[in-house]
Amino acid sequence: MNTNYKNSQFNVFFPHEGMMVGYNGYSNEFLELNPELYSILQDVIKSKDWVGLQEIHVEFFDALVELGFIIPDDANEVEKVKKAVYEMDQNDRKSYTLTINPTMNCNFKCWYCYETHIKDSKMSEQTITNVVNHVKKVVSGNSDLEYFSLSWFGGEPLLYFYKTVVPILQEVVPFCEERNVQFTAGFTSNGFLIDQKVIDLCKEYRSDFFQITLDGHRERHNQVRYVSKERGSYDEIVSNIKLCVKNEVRVSVRINVSEETLENIMQITEDFSDLTDSEKEYMNFSFHEVWQEEKDIVGDIQEVVNRFRSMGLHTLFHGANIDSMRSSCYADKNNQATINYNGDVFKCTARDFESSSREGVLLENGEIEWNQTYSKRMESKFKNAPCLSCKLLPICNGGCSQQAMEHAGRDYCLYDYDEDKKTDLIKDKYLYYIS
Repeated sequence: MNTNYKNSQFNVFFPHEGMMVGYNGYSNEFLELNPELYSILQDVIKSKDWVGLQEIHVEFFDALVELGFIIPDDANEVEKVKKAVYEMDQNDRKSYTLTINPTMNCNFKCWYCYETHIKDSKMSEQTITNVVNHVKKVVSGNSDLEYFSLSWFGGEPLLYFYKTVVPILQEVVPFCEERNVQFTAGFTSNGFLIDQKVIDLCKEYRSDFFQITLDGHRERHNQVRYVSKERGSYDEIVSNIKLCVKNEVRVSVRINVSEETLENIMQITEDFSDLTDSEKEYMNFSFHEVWQEEKDIVGDIQEVVNRFRSMGLHTLFHGANIDSMRSSCYADKNNQATINYNGDVFKCTARDFESSSREGVLLENGEIEWNQTYSKRMESKFKNAPCLSCKLLPICNGGCSQQAMEHAGRDYCLYDYDEDKKTDLIKDKYLYYIS
């Protein structure tokens, strides 16, 4: 057995309720140590006497090895992370993810939306045909393909549900089924235009998922997400969410939270209290801290999450779930594309869809002609020197490929090189883990 070991670069320790909690970013494992064991570990790290630790406390030593906190001295951890990320992002032939923007127009006027709304923007008949050709080319051209996932984005995709969404689904769903490729689809929508007819067609064409946003309780939401300043949207959206789950259509209710919205956030639960337990199984609540929020409110959000859960509501907190190695951004993956209404092709959906920023174009035969921006994106990871020596490399790695591109040529850190901020991230993961 190799008796030469070293401390993993990816270990983080912090105190919690009289214990020392350890986390290893590569293994994604937590370890709880009493102060005595933690002191022993620190002494061994300094002396590098791993053989001595094995002799006096074999169970502790074996646990450290099994959970990845100590590793063989000749192991190259950074290369292991690179290999894992490459396998996930570049070498997955079993799945394909396509995002389509039927329009960049929207029936809401939310102040914080980063999208540029383009009135009357819609897909031409030719672009619809090109999209169908693309799906068929992807499915027929990869014998290893098992899953095809389609996401409707925008703009508000339901504005062109009948003119764009349904015609595409009518072509691609049976094509996938005939070739034993599992097809799923969902919508990122404000939920305002959902009705029974929309739901029936969605279920017919395997499109049984919606992500719908609430910006806090009724009063707060109506101040932010409205059709006009005289007409809010909260009650209609909540009613449509209920209509979905009663029809066994899954809904992820994204709740944007800030310090301002937290005070009355529990009022939301009252508006779903009439749902049965079986209906609640078709929905979850996902909390997202708004990017403009500067104060650390993670602990407060986690408390709200726990209160939602205590009421039988499936609830997640996005901020505590960061993990770039095991769950990278869709835009980082080779087998993904985003097609805009005009045939421009992008990877990232979190930026404006300006033609000047496109990464490719959709051709009539369904092929995507990628440009140099796409090549730069796919080669952008692991170029930031501070990341390569950081304890958060496996779960952060400088963020997604979009962030790497925007910082190209200069060193950066998403946590401002602040070790306390990095440790706080792991604390949040732990609180989520034990909740």
